[in-house]
This record gives sequence, structure tokens and C-alpha cells, in this order.
Amino acid sequence: MSGLGPQRELQEAAALERRRRRELLRRGRIFNARIRTIGIDKDALDAQVKERKIQETSEKAEHERFAHDMKKNDKLMCLLEERQKNEIKDMNRALTEFQKNFQKPETRREFDLNDPQGLKKDRPARVSDDDPQCTVSGMQKFMGEDLNYDQRMKFQKEQLRQWSLQQQKDWENALADQKLADDLYDKFRIELDRKIMEEQRKEEESRRAVCTATKNFNRIQAAELDHKNELEKAQKIKDDMDEITCLLRGDFLSENPDQAIGPWGKHNVLVNRWKGMNQEQLMAIREFQKEQALEKQRVREQERRRDAEWDRQRLQAARAQLLWERHQQRQNQVQRRDLDVVNAELSQEQKAKNIYLKEEEYSNIPTDEFYAQFNTTTR
Repeated sequence: MSGLGPQRELQEAAALERRRRRELLRRGRIFNARIRTIGIDKDALDAQVKERKIQETSEKAEHERFAHDMKKNDKLMCLLEERQKNEIKDMNRALTEFQKNFQKPETRREFDLNDPQGLKKDRPARVSDDDPQCTVSGMQKFMGEDLNYDQRMKFQKEQLRQWSLQQQKDWENALADQKLADDLYDKFRIELDRKIMEEQRKEEESRRAVCTATKNFNRIQAAELDHKNELEKAQKIKDDMDEITCLLRGDFLSENPDQAIGPWGKHNVLVNRWKGMNQEQLMAIREFQKEQALEKQRVREQERRRDAEWDRQRLQAARAQLLWERHQQRQNQVQRRDLDVVNAELSQEQKAKNIYLKEEEYSNIPTDEFYAQFNTTTR
């Protein structure tokens, strides 16, 4: 079976490759406009039928091979089962012989319970004081019946002496081992301290040497830097003196007004060189400022007069408004008084008219009704 697997895969791969190649050829025939024919592709169908027959033949042969392999495997399985049965039978036979030869009933732990010769082999209830059969529940040994007391005490004393000697020897050996270990540890610590001191001394010497070299290098660098600074300072002082001399002798610090005059005349001023105005220009500016101050004072005086006139007009208008309001109040009071008088006269006339109408009404009714109405009215 293991040999047929790769062969079958190779056959399937070859068949798949042949099918792919035929499909490519068929596609070329179909999609080629020059050789393509209208209708059924008989060659392709014949090739498919032939391929189908070949496939069926290969599948039949494969099934036959598979059946042959199954028969072969069945035979092999039967042989293996027969061999396994024989091996199990041999193992059982060997186990029986081993139990018969090496696991006899006499070697079993519970054989004394089923031994037919047990009574003959039985020992007495007590052989000696150290008989293991003399248990507590056996009641074979009592107080005062210690037959081996002297030998036991002698043996115990000897045993105690041996134990004491052994403990003393072990203690001495332990002390000696501890002392040896302490000595070795002290020697190791001394050697380690010596090495550490040596390393520290070497490190200190190397650090001192490095510090010395660094100090010398720094001293040289400082000297070079000081010399360089002195040269730069001297050069800077010289440059500053030259610049100061140039500035003092130049027109910039001397405030020379002529340097602001342009090449086209006095009225053409160079702004970047202008150093201020002369006395004539300053006097003209001061005169113009005085005229501006007088003009500003005159404008302020006019504004003050205009504000005063407006205040006077506002006061007159407020006084006139107040007088008109008072006159209007007096007229309202007079009209109110006249209206009150007219209303009083109209009220009197209305009352007189009502009395007259009632008298007329009373004169036209009987006397009883008149008195009843008179009483009602008076009430």
C-alpha cells in the first residue's frame, strides 16, 4: 500500500496534465476565428469519450489493485492474529510454570493459616524473655519475671558508653572540622582582602596618574586659552581704539549739519545723515507754534461764547416753559371751578325738577296710596 500511493499520485498528475493540454488545444480551436466551424466539435467529443474510457479503465484497474491489496491485508491480519494467540498461550504457560516453581503456597504470607501441618510446627507459648511471641495480650510475661535483667543492664550500659564515646568523638570531629573551616575561611578572607587592597592601590595609583595627567593637560589648555584671550583682548582694544578715533574724526559724532545737504542743493536733505535743524528753522517753527496757540485760544474763546449763548437760550426756554405751565395750571383751575359751579347748578335744577314731578304724581293718586308712597319715600 505504501508503494502504490506515490505511483497513483503520479498517474493522476499525468492524467490531469493531459486533460489540461487537450483543453488548451480545444480552446485554441474554438476561439480561433479562422479555423472555427459552426456546429459540434466532434474531435473534442471523441477525445472526451476516449478520455472517459481511459478513465474508467484506470479506475477499474485501480479498484482491482485495491481489492488485491485488501485480500493481502486480510491474510496478513489473520497471520498476525494467529501469532498473537500463540504468544498469549505461551505467556500463560510460562506464567503457570513460574507460579508453580517460584510462587508455591508455602511462600505465601497467609500460608500459616491454612497449613495442614501447623500444629506440628507450632512453637511453645514462651521460649525466653525476648521472645517476639510474648505480646502484651498474650499474658506470657509478668512483672518480676525478667530473667535476663543482668545481661540486659550490662548491655545497655555498654551501649550507653559506646554512644557517649561516639558522641564525644563526633563532637571533637565537628569542632576540628569547624576550626579547619574557620581557618580556611580566615585565610580566604585575608587573601581576598589582600587582593582587594592591591587592586585598590593600583586603582588609586592609576586614578592619581590620570588626575595628574588631566591637571597638566588642563594647565596647558588654560595657559593657551589665557594667551589666546590676551591676544584677542589686545586686538579688540586696538580695533576699538581705531573705531573710536574714526568715529571722533568723522561727521557722525561731530554733528556736522553740512553732511545732510544733498547733491542737488540745500533743500534736498539726506535723511540718513540729517543732524537737526538750524536756528532759523527752529525760530520759524516756534513762531508757527505761537500762531497755532493763539488760533487755538481764539477758537476756544468762540466756543466758550457759543456755549454761554446756548446756556442762556436754554435758561430762557426753560423759564418760558415754566411760565406757560403755571398759566396752563391757572386756566385749568378756573375751568375746573366754572365746571364745578355749572355742575352744582345743574344738580339743583335736576333735584327741583324731580321734586316737581313727584308732586305732580302724588296729586293724581288717592290719599291712602299717597300716604303709603309718602311713607315709603320717607323711609
